[in-house]
Amino acid sequence: MNAVFVDVDTGIDDALALIYLLASPDADVLGIASTGGNIHVEQVCANNLGLLELCGAPSIPVSRGADEPLHGRWSHRSKFHGPSGLGYAELPATDRRVTGYDATGAWVRAARSHPGTLTGLVTGPLTNLALALRREPALPTLLRRLVIMGGAFGPDTNPMAEWNIRVDPEAANEVLAGWSRRGQPPIVCGLDLTRRVAMTPDILARLSAQATGAGGSRLMTVIEDAMRFYFESHEERGYGYTAFMHDPLAAAVALDPQLISTRAATVDVELADVPTRGVTVADMSGSRKPNALIGVHVDPAAFFDRLVERVGRFVNRVGA
Repeated sequence: MNAVFVDVDTGIDDALALIYLLASPDADVLGIASTGGNIHVEQVCANNLGLLELCGAPSIPVSRGADEPLHGRWSHRSKFHGPSGLGYAELPATDRRVTGYDATGAWVRAARSHPGTLTGLVTGPLTNLALALRREPALPTLLRRLVIMGGAFGPDTNPMAEWNIRVDPEAANEVLAGWSRRGQPPIVCGLDLTRRVAMTPDILARLSAQATGAGGSRLMTVIEDAMRFYFESHEERGYGYTAFMHDPLAAAVALDPQLISTRAATVDVELADVPTRGVTVADMSGSRKPNALIGVHVDPAAFFDRLVERVGRFVNRVGA
């Protein structure tokens, strides 16, 4: 069983990552930190609470985190997930509320309560984790492992920065520096890896075919409505009627790192106020101490088989 603490800026793929974790028998989600990114942090909190309600999840603590980067302000929000962050999907009302402590405290509480056994997963900006690292410098040694969705390292990716790093490059730099001094390097799933796992209407249809009960139908409707918006968003950006599963892949890797192969690297983050601010550059020469294990290969079919099987069963269980 993997004890997991998740830090998200819940847009569409973050939501599917959370559903994947809740659906996984080998995952015990101990807490959820909310950070602004795709949308404002208040909406992220609402999305996390609504998803837990929809999924009939236990009372998992959801904490409010940062809504601005460590330095300055975010100039804009992503439009790729819609105004609510979940595309066309609508979540149920809920009486669930956020905790009385912030996301920084939530990270530290979880790590201290489960030393050496907790897996951290970040699928949004790294602001909350950077602040937690300032409060508890031993975090890298307290966590069993850390998985980050962020960055871009391959020759075929856009030379501009990946979103999660670009909105708070200082936070990303602090986290990588902290982990280079202590603990095991985090596993980093960059765009060149996550763009190899693209949801298609056919794969979504495989998942939909498993939904049977009324409750499951409600969950499946949310997934389908969110994915329809995501397909359209990708098509508008020239990727075709498909959708990259950035965050679900990172969630799957958090539970089973063997799903991907990695290479040790020293990652530098561009911090200057230039057009390439937030760009990640990986030195894989071995001449410097590594601060990341960069994902370099994944079997998309194996990943989607696992996602369809786990989420499909979960949809039916929710509907039972």
